[in-house]
Amino acid sequence: MRLLDTALQGALIIEPEGPSGPGDGAERTAYEHAFRERGLEWRLTRTIVSETLPRHTLRGLHWQAGSAAGAKVVRCLSGQMLNVIVDLRPGSPTFGQHEKVALDSRGGRMLYIPRGFADGFLTLDDDTRMEYQLSRHQRASAERGLRWNDPRLGIAWPTRSPILNDRDRAWPDLDSALVVTEA
Repeated sequence: MRLLDTALQGALIIEPEGPSGPGDGAERTAYEHAFRERGLEWRLTRTIVSETLPRHTLRGLHWQAGSAAGAKVVRCLSGQMLNVIVDLRPGSPTFGQHEKVALDSRGGRMLYIPRGFADGFLTLDDDTRMEYQLSRHQRASAERGLRWNDPRLGIAWPTRSPILNDRDRAWPDLDSALVVTEA
């Protein structure tokens, strides 16, 4: 397994070395050990598998505020997805910048998203499913979000007409969202 740095400090791409399947326990033990060696936050508290989604479904950009904020590991179980993360850490030199990471079910590639980041995804195939492993328990009262197409973020999504749910359609832009980040 290799941990590759992204342009956003602390966010990592996890590439398995060899075959692994969704939920492979040996693989999870390996990256948990590697995270600890790097001093990264990690303690698995919950795993969420999203339902199968059609092509061009967009979810996000989401994060948890306050004591519910934690790290995530994201993987694609079937299909393909584009995961986008945004640095929301106060004082970070990359604050407000984003990174795009393509994930698919073939290679087992995953993304480690540290606390202080918003994330979202766009499905690139029909029947795309993904898994989120969380280091903290989520709370509905701590849910926050950003508008997926906020011009300040400058995210070039590969579609202009994604399938959005009402909640994701209604998130505020970055400047308005930051007023309520701590809960």
